[in-house]
Amino acid sequence: MAGYSDAPMRRLAAEQGALWTVSEMISARGLVLGGDNESLNLGRPYPGEEGRVVQLFGAEPELLAAAVQKAEGWFSPAALDLNMGCPVPKVRGKGGACLLQTPEVAFELVRAMRSATSLDVSAKIRLGWDSDRSLEVAQGLAEAGAAVITVHGRTSAQRYTGEADWEAIARVAAGVPVPVVGSGDVLTPEQATRRRALGVAAVMIGRGAVGNPWIFRVLAAEGGAEQDWAVPGTAVRARTALRHAELQDAFYTAPDRHRPGELRRASMRPLRKVLPKYLPDLPELHPALLQAETLEDVRAALWPVTGPASQEPAAHAGAAYAGNPA
Repeated sequence: MAGYSDAPMRRLAAEQGALWTVSEMISARGLVLGGDNESLNLGRPYPGEEGRVVQLFGAEPELLAAAVQKAEGWFSPAALDLNMGCPVPKVRGKGGACLLQTPEVAFELVRAMRSATSLDVSAKIRLGWDSDRSLEVAQGLAEAGAAVITVHGRTSAQRYTGEADWEAIARVAAGVPVPVVGSGDVLTPEQATRRRALGVAAVMIGRGAVGNPWIFRVLAAEGGAEQDWAVPGTAVRARTALRHAELQDAFYTAPDRHRPGELRRASMRPLRKVLPKYLPDLPELHPALLQAETLEDVRAALWPVTGPASQEPAAHAGAAYAGNPA
Protein backbone atom coordinates (compact mmCIF):
# COMPACT_ATOMS: atom_id res chain seq x y z
CA MET A 1 0.00 0.00 0.00
CA ALA A 2 1.39 3.36 -1.01
CA GLY A 3 2.21 5.34 2.11
CA TYR A 4 1.84 2.36 4.42
CA SER A 5 3.75 -0.84 3.59
CA ASP A 6 7.25 0.46 4.20
CA ALA A 7 9.95 -1.48 6.05
CA PRO A 8 8.72 -0.75 9.62
CA MET A 9 5.17 -1.90 8.84
CA ARG A 10 6.41 -4.95 6.90
CA ARG A 11 8.58 -5.91 9.85
CA LEU A 12 5.66 -5.79 12.28
CA ALA A 13 3.51 -7.81 9.86
CA ALA A 14 6.20 -10.46 9.34
CA GLU A 15 6.78 -10.81 13.06
CA GLN A 16 3.07 -11.50 13.49
CA GLY A 17 3.02 -14.23 10.85
CA ALA A 18 2.50 -12.63 7.42
CA LEU A 19 3.77 -15.22 4.91
CA TRP A 20 5.10 -12.57 2.53
CA THR A 21 4.93 -8.81 2.26
CA VAL A 22 4.94 -6.32 -0.60
CA SER A 23 6.84 -3.05 -0.78
CA GLU A 24 5.23 0.24 -1.65
CA MET A 25 5.10 0.96 -5.37
CA ILE A 26 8.40 2.06 -6.87
CA SER A 27 8.60 4.03 -10.10
CA ALA A 28 10.60 2.10 -12.69
CA ARG A 29 11.68 5.39 -14.24
CA GLY A 30 12.80 6.83 -10.90
CA LEU A 31 14.74 3.69 -10.07
CA VAL A 32 16.54 3.48 -13.41
CA LEU A 33 17.27 7.14 -14.04
CA GLY A 34 18.41 7.79 -10.47
CA GLY A 35 18.25 10.86 -8.29
CA ASP A 36 15.26 9.49 -6.40
CA ASN A 37 16.18 8.73 -2.79
CA GLU A 38 12.55 7.93 -2.04
CA SER A 39 12.68 5.02 -4.49
CA LEU A 40 15.73 3.65 -2.70
CA ASN A 41 14.01 3.80 0.68
CA LEU A 42 10.84 2.23 -0.72
CA GLY A 43 12.82 -0.79 -1.86
CA ARG A 44 15.37 -0.99 0.93
CA PRO A 45 14.85 -4.02 3.22
CA TYR A 46 15.13 -3.94 6.97
CA PRO A 47 18.02 -6.04 8.38
CA GLY A 48 17.31 -9.74 7.86
CA GLU A 49 14.11 -9.20 5.87
CA GLU A 50 12.90 -12.22 3.89
CA GLY A 51 9.82 -13.04 1.83
CA ARG A 52 9.45 -9.52 0.47
CA VAL A 53 8.08 -8.74 -2.98
CA VAL A 54 9.26 -5.49 -4.59
CA GLN A 55 6.46 -3.83 -6.55
CA LEU A 56 7.21 -1.68 -9.60
CA PHE A 57 5.04 0.53 -11.76
CA GLY A 58 5.63 1.92 -15.23
CA ALA A 59 4.50 1.62 -18.82
CA GLU A 60 7.70 1.15 -20.86
CA PRO A 61 9.10 -2.37 -21.35
CA GLU A 62 12.75 -1.31 -21.53
CA LEU A 63 12.51 0.72 -18.33
CA LEU A 64 10.69 -2.07 -16.49
CA ALA A 65 13.34 -4.60 -17.53
CA ALA A 66 16.12 -2.28 -16.39
CA ALA A 67 14.27 -1.54 -13.14
CA VAL A 68 13.95 -5.26 -12.45
CA GLN A 69 17.71 -5.67 -12.73
CA LYS A 70 18.32 -2.65 -10.47
CA ALA A 71 15.80 -3.87 -7.91
CA GLU A 72 17.21 -7.39 -7.86
CA GLY A 73 20.75 -6.13 -7.38
CA TRP A 74 20.01 -3.47 -4.79
CA PHE A 75 17.09 -4.84 -2.78
CA SER A 76 17.46 -8.67 -2.93
CA PRO A 77 13.70 -9.34 -3.21
CA ALA A 78 12.06 -12.75 -3.17
CA ALA A 79 10.03 -11.80 -6.26
CA LEU A 80 8.96 -8.79 -8.33
CA ASP A 81 5.47 -7.47 -8.96
CA LEU A 82 3.94 -5.24 -11.64
CA ASN A 83 1.33 -2.86 -10.27
CA MET A 84 -1.72 -2.64 -12.52
CA GLY A 85 -4.17 -1.76 -9.80
CA CYS A 86 -3.36 1.65 -8.36
CA PRO A 87 -6.19 4.07 -9.30
CA VAL A 88 -4.40 7.24 -8.12
CA PRO A 89 -4.29 9.74 -11.05
CA LYS A 90 -0.59 10.60 -10.68
CA VAL A 91 0.27 6.90 -11.03
CA ARG A 92 -2.28 6.00 -13.70
CA GLY A 93 -0.58 8.10 -16.37
CA LYS A 94 2.62 6.10 -15.88
CA GLY A 95 1.12 2.66 -15.45
CA GLY A 96 -0.95 1.35 -12.57
CA ALA A 97 -4.62 0.80 -13.33
CA CYS A 98 -4.24 2.67 -16.63
CA LEU A 99 -2.77 -0.55 -18.03
CA LEU A 100 -6.20 -2.17 -17.69
CA GLN A 101 -7.26 -0.08 -20.71
CA THR A 102 -4.41 -1.48 -22.80
CA PRO A 103 -3.83 -5.01 -21.50
CA GLU A 104 -1.63 -5.90 -24.47
CA VAL A 105 0.88 -3.34 -23.18
CA ALA A 106 0.72 -4.97 -19.76
CA PHE A 107 1.43 -8.39 -21.26
CA GLU A 108 4.51 -6.96 -22.97
CA LEU A 109 5.66 -5.42 -19.67
CA VAL A 110 5.43 -8.78 -17.92
CA ARG A 111 7.37 -10.45 -20.73
CA ALA A 112 10.06 -7.76 -20.46
CA MET A 113 10.29 -8.21 -16.69
CA ARG A 114 10.49 -11.98 -17.02
CA SER A 115 13.30 -11.69 -19.55
CA ALA A 116 15.34 -9.61 -17.10
CA THR A 117 15.29 -11.94 -14.08
CA SER A 118 15.17 -15.53 -12.93
CA LEU A 119 12.91 -14.52 -10.04
CA ASP A 120 9.16 -14.96 -10.20
CA VAL A 121 7.23 -12.02 -11.62
CA SER A 122 3.67 -11.40 -10.48
CA ALA A 123 1.04 -8.79 -11.31
CA LYS A 124 -1.63 -7.05 -9.29
CA ILE A 125 -4.78 -6.02 -11.15
CA ARG A 126 -8.27 -4.72 -10.55
CA LEU A 127 -11.38 -6.15 -12.19
CA GLY A 128 -10.98 -3.68 -15.03
CA TRP A 129 -10.97 0.01 -15.84
CA ASP A 130 -14.71 0.63 -15.59
CA SER A 131 -16.11 -2.87 -16.24
CA ASP A 132 -15.06 -6.42 -15.43
CA ARG A 133 -12.39 -7.76 -17.81
CA SER A 134 -10.44 -9.51 -15.08
CA LEU A 135 -10.54 -13.05 -16.46
CA GLU A 136 -9.41 -11.96 -19.93
CA VAL A 137 -6.59 -9.83 -18.50
CA ALA A 138 -5.49 -12.50 -16.03
CA GLN A 139 -5.35 -15.17 -18.73
CA GLY A 140 -3.15 -12.91 -20.85
CA LEU A 141 -0.86 -12.17 -17.92
CA ALA A 142 -0.47 -15.87 -17.17
CA GLU A 143 0.42 -16.56 -20.81
CA ALA A 144 2.97 -13.72 -20.65
CA GLY A 145 4.71 -15.39 -17.73
CA ALA A 146 3.16 -14.03 -14.55
CA ALA A 147 3.70 -16.63 -11.83
CA VAL A 148 1.03 -15.22 -9.49
CA ILE A 149 -1.83 -12.80 -10.08
CA THR A 150 -3.42 -10.70 -7.36
CA VAL A 151 -6.94 -9.46 -8.09
CA HIS A 152 -8.57 -6.58 -6.23
CA GLY A 153 -12.33 -6.94 -6.47
CA ARG A 154 -13.17 -3.44 -7.71
CA THR A 155 -12.71 -1.58 -10.98
CA SER A 156 -10.42 1.41 -11.23
CA ALA A 157 -13.45 3.66 -11.60
CA GLN A 158 -14.76 2.45 -8.24
CA ARG A 159 -11.48 3.20 -6.49
CA TYR A 160 -12.39 2.12 -2.91
CA THR A 161 -16.15 2.69 -3.00
CA GLY A 162 -18.72 -0.09 -2.79
CA GLU A 163 -17.85 -3.66 -1.90
CA ALA A 164 -15.16 -5.84 -3.42
CA ASP A 165 -16.65 -8.46 -5.78
CA TRP A 166 -15.25 -11.76 -4.53
CA GLU A 167 -17.38 -13.80 -6.94
CA ALA A 168 -15.47 -12.16 -9.79
CA ILE A 169 -12.19 -12.94 -8.04
CA ALA A 170 -13.27 -16.57 -7.68
CA ARG A 171 -14.01 -16.77 -11.43
CA VAL A 172 -10.47 -15.62 -12.16
CA ALA A 173 -9.04 -18.16 -9.71
CA ALA A 174 -10.94 -20.93 -11.48
CA GLY A 175 -10.00 -19.72 -14.95
CA VAL A 176 -6.22 -19.32 -14.93
CA PRO A 177 -3.44 -21.90 -14.46
CA VAL A 178 -1.47 -19.85 -11.90
CA PRO A 179 -2.20 -19.07 -8.24
CA VAL A 180 -4.58 -16.17 -7.68
CA VAL A 181 -4.47 -14.00 -4.57
CA GLY A 182 -7.69 -12.20 -3.64
CA SER A 183 -7.74 -8.64 -2.35
CA GLY A 184 -10.38 -6.28 -1.05
CA ASP A 185 -12.29 -5.75 2.20
CA VAL A 186 -10.40 -8.34 4.25
CA LEU A 187 -10.60 -6.71 7.66
CA THR A 188 -10.99 -9.68 10.03
CA PRO A 189 -9.72 -13.28 10.25
CA GLU A 190 -13.27 -14.51 9.71
CA GLN A 191 -13.52 -12.63 6.42
CA ALA A 192 -10.15 -14.00 5.34
CA THR A 193 -11.21 -17.58 6.06
CA ARG A 194 -14.51 -17.23 4.17
CA ARG A 195 -12.80 -15.73 1.16
CA ARG A 196 -10.04 -18.30 1.03
CA ALA A 197 -12.79 -20.90 0.72
CA LEU A 198 -13.75 -19.37 -2.65
CA GLY A 199 -10.76 -21.04 -4.31
CA VAL A 200 -8.05 -18.39 -4.12
CA ALA A 201 -4.52 -19.45 -3.19
CA ALA A 202 -4.26 -16.72 -0.54
CA VAL A 203 -5.75 -13.43 0.54
CA MET A 204 -3.97 -10.09 0.63
CA ILE A 205 -4.59 -7.92 3.67
CA GLY A 206 -3.98 -4.20 3.35
CA ARG A 207 -6.12 -1.71 5.23
CA GLY A 208 -7.12 -4.41 7.72
CA ALA A 209 -3.53 -4.58 8.95
CA VAL A 210 -3.03 -0.84 9.53
CA GLY A 211 -2.75 -0.47 13.28
CA ASN A 212 -3.62 -4.17 13.57
CA PRO A 213 -0.65 -6.42 12.69
CA TRP A 214 -2.08 -9.13 14.98
CA ILE A 215 -4.51 -10.17 12.24
CA PHE A 216 -1.66 -12.15 10.66
CA ARG A 217 -0.91 -13.99 13.90
CA VAL A 218 -4.42 -15.38 14.06
CA LEU A 219 -4.41 -16.49 10.42
CA ALA A 220 -0.97 -18.09 10.71
CA ALA A 221 -1.87 -20.05 13.82
CA GLU A 222 -3.23 -23.58 13.70
CA GLY A 223 -6.97 -23.39 13.14
CA GLY A 224 -6.86 -19.84 11.79
CA ALA A 225 -10.01 -17.85 12.38
CA GLU A 226 -11.66 -20.73 14.23
CA GLN A 227 -9.75 -19.54 17.27
CA ASP A 228 -11.15 -16.85 19.49
CA TRP A 229 -10.22 -13.56 17.86
CA ALA A 230 -9.61 -10.58 20.09
CA VAL A 231 -7.61 -7.42 19.56
CA PRO A 232 -4.89 -7.15 22.23
CA GLY A 233 -5.47 -4.93 25.22
CA THR A 234 -4.81 -1.21 25.30
CA ALA A 235 -1.34 -1.48 26.86
CA VAL A 236 -0.11 -3.92 24.19
CA ARG A 237 -1.54 -1.80 21.40
CA ALA A 238 0.08 1.35 22.79
CA ARG A 239 3.46 -0.36 23.16
CA THR A 240 3.20 -1.65 19.59
CA ALA A 241 2.38 1.83 18.33
CA LEU A 242 5.47 3.07 20.13
CA ARG A 243 7.55 0.26 18.66
CA HIS A 244 6.29 1.18 15.19
CA ALA A 245 7.56 4.72 15.81
CA GLU A 246 10.90 3.40 17.08
CA LEU A 247 11.29 1.23 13.98
CA GLN A 248 10.48 4.29 11.89
CA ASP A 249 13.21 6.24 13.65
CA ALA A 250 15.73 3.40 13.35
CA PHE A 251 15.09 2.81 9.65
CA TYR A 252 14.93 6.37 8.36
CA THR A 253 17.43 8.21 10.56
CA ALA A 254 20.42 9.00 8.36
CA PRO A 255 23.62 11.05 8.33
CA ASP A 256 22.91 14.76 7.88
CA ARG A 257 24.44 15.81 4.56
CA HIS A 258 24.66 19.43 5.73
CA ARG A 259 26.15 18.70 9.17
CA PRO A 260 28.99 16.18 8.94
CA GLY A 261 29.12 13.81 11.88
CA GLU A 262 25.50 14.44 12.89
CA LEU A 263 22.32 12.47 12.25
CA ARG A 264 19.10 13.70 10.71
CA ARG A 265 16.38 12.09 12.79
CA ALA A 266 13.45 10.47 11.06
CA SER A 267 10.19 12.38 10.86
CA MET A 268 7.06 10.86 12.38
CA ARG A 269 4.79 12.67 9.93
CA PRO A 270 4.26 9.56 7.74
CA LEU A 271 2.94 7.74 10.83
CA ARG A 272 0.37 10.36 11.77
CA LYS A 273 -2.30 8.51 9.79
CA VAL A 274 -1.26 5.15 11.28
CA LEU A 275 -0.63 5.58 15.01
CA PRO A 276 -4.20 6.59 15.99
CA LYS A 277 -5.48 3.36 14.41
CA TYR A 278 -3.68 1.36 17.09
CA LEU A 279 -5.84 3.08 19.72
CA PRO A 280 -9.33 3.70 18.28
CA ASP A 281 -10.83 3.58 21.77
CA LEU A 282 -8.60 6.38 23.10
CA PRO A 283 -9.55 9.39 20.97
CA GLU A 284 -8.15 11.74 23.59
CA LEU A 285 -4.64 10.65 22.51
CA HIS A 286 -5.24 11.22 18.80
CA PRO A 287 -4.61 14.99 18.61
CA ALA A 288 -1.07 14.62 19.98
CA LEU A 289 -0.36 11.63 17.72
CA LEU A 290 -1.65 13.55 14.70
CA GLN A 291 0.80 16.36 15.44
CA ALA A 292 3.86 14.24 16.29
CA GLU A 293 7.07 15.31 14.58
CA THR A 294 9.66 13.23 16.45
CA LEU A 295 9.97 9.95 18.31
CA GLU A 296 10.00 11.92 21.54
CA ASP A 297 6.63 13.44 20.59
CA VAL A 298 5.18 9.95 20.13
CA ARG A 299 6.57 8.81 23.47
CA ALA A 300 5.02 11.81 25.19
CA ALA A 301 1.66 11.24 23.48
CA LEU A 302 1.56 7.59 24.57
CA TRP A 303 2.86 8.24 28.09
CA PRO A 304 -0.64 8.09 29.70
CA VAL A 305 -0.82 4.42 28.65
CA THR A 306 2.77 3.22 28.46
CA GLY A 307 4.22 5.17 31.39
CA PRO A 308 7.93 4.68 32.11
CA ALA A 309 8.11 1.85 29.57
CA SER A 310 7.91 4.48 26.83
CA GLN A 311 11.39 5.68 27.77
CA GLU A 312 12.90 2.25 27.14
CA PRO A 313 13.98 1.21 23.63
CA ALA A 314 11.66 -1.30 21.97
CA ALA A 315 12.94 -4.82 21.53
CA HIS A 316 14.34 -5.62 18.09
CA ALA A 317 14.41 -1.94 17.12
CA GLY A 318 17.34 -2.53 14.77
CA ALA A 319 20.39 -0.47 13.98
CA ALA A 320 20.31 3.30 14.23
CA TYR A 321 21.12 3.61 10.55
CA ALA A 322 21.30 1.22 7.65
CA GLY A 323 23.48 2.49 4.85
CA ASN A 324 23.26 1.82 1.14
CA PRO A 325 20.46 -0.41 -0.19
CA ALA A 326 21.19 -4.08 0.37
